[in-house]
Amino acid sequence: MNHKAELELFRDNVKKFLASEIAPHYESWEKAGIIPRETWTKFGNHGLLCVDTPEEFGGIGAPFEFSCVVLEEVGRFGFGALGANLAVHSDIVAPYITHLGTDAQKKHYLPKLVTGEFVGAIAMTEPGAGSDLQGAKTTAVAEGSDYLISGSKTFITNGQHADVVITFTKTDPAAKARGTTLFLVDTATQGFARGRNLEKIGQHCGDTSEMFFDNVRVPASAVLGAVGNGFGHLVDELPRERLTLAVGAVGAADGMIAMTIDYVKNRKAFGTPLSTMQNTRFELAEMQTQLDVVRAYVEQCATAYAAGKMDVPMAAKVKLAATEMQFRTADRCLQLFGGYGYMSEYPISRHFVDARVQRIYGGTSEIMKEVIARSLLGMGR
Repeated sequence: MNHKAELELFRDNVKKFLASEIAPHYESWEKAGIIPRETWTKFGNHGLLCVDTPEEFGGIGAPFEFSCVVLEEVGRFGFGALGANLAVHSDIVAPYITHLGTDAQKKHYLPKLVTGEFVGAIAMTEPGAGSDLQGAKTTAVAEGSDYLISGSKTFITNGQHADVVITFTKTDPAAKARGTTLFLVDTATQGFARGRNLEKIGQHCGDTSEMFFDNVRVPASAVLGAVGNGFGHLVDELPRERLTLAVGAVGAADGMIAMTIDYVKNRKAFGTPLSTMQNTRFELAEMQTQLDVVRAYVEQCATAYAAGKMDVPMAAKVKLAATEMQFRTADRCLQLFGGYGYMSEYPISRHFVDARVQRIYGGTSEIMKEVIARSLLGMGR
């Protein structure tokens, strides 16, 4: 079987899993405000977590495109919260450990992440810092062969279910960016506490939490990567995060356009289907064109990432283009639904509120523009 056929077979399996195991329950999860913990092990049992993790650490070692398929199909189904949580687990936490971890860290954490025994989170954002990571105040103070971590984090995806958290700290506050370090913190460690599951305007079932670190003692072996290079590691790994957000955006836009086409063919106004009206047809034509153009760039970036050639500005461009396109699509599709689009019983309304945060997390659209502009003007990063 050739690569393309394997990819499409995998896509079919993802679709079947989402249709049978997720779709019947998703609305109830949205109302409950959280995805059940056992969902992670279901994904793991079907080989849908961390799919490009090397086989020696429990993964199937699939090409990066297979991971993209999972996020794209989740987005197409309109499961925005699930997509965000999966992306953090499979496309941020696992790759960080794969790329930066010691052999001991890889052997301990990766197999558990692959099966869903462990859920992963990354704790960067702080209440007073937002996108300004250099303004973080969480500290890790050396004490003998250990470190004591103190501080707080917020807006942490997977915060309620997380078993391991990649935590961004200041180990030398005077050194600014060069005094930052990443740690792998097990949530069972004394001194760690989860805050409340934050209420959001969208992505209701995705757990998003505060986290508190009160002299959490971790060994030096918990350092992920190099001491003092935490910010550099984040910069190196952010491109994949931003690319995966773009992948999910393309899938979501595709799903929205498909459901809108179905709706306008059947919904009548003034005695005729909406699809016969020129404005409807022109809106759909423009949205599909924009989607196809962005999809082409996303695929180009995914190919570049797989070859180790996607840089920070490219990732900023694809994240900016795709998430802005996704939100425009959500807005325009909802408009074509008319008053029904504002009703929560219609999935387009969930697409709309779920899409809004895509322009914020992973770096706001404004930060993306700044990154792109700096690269154009030779101002560095």
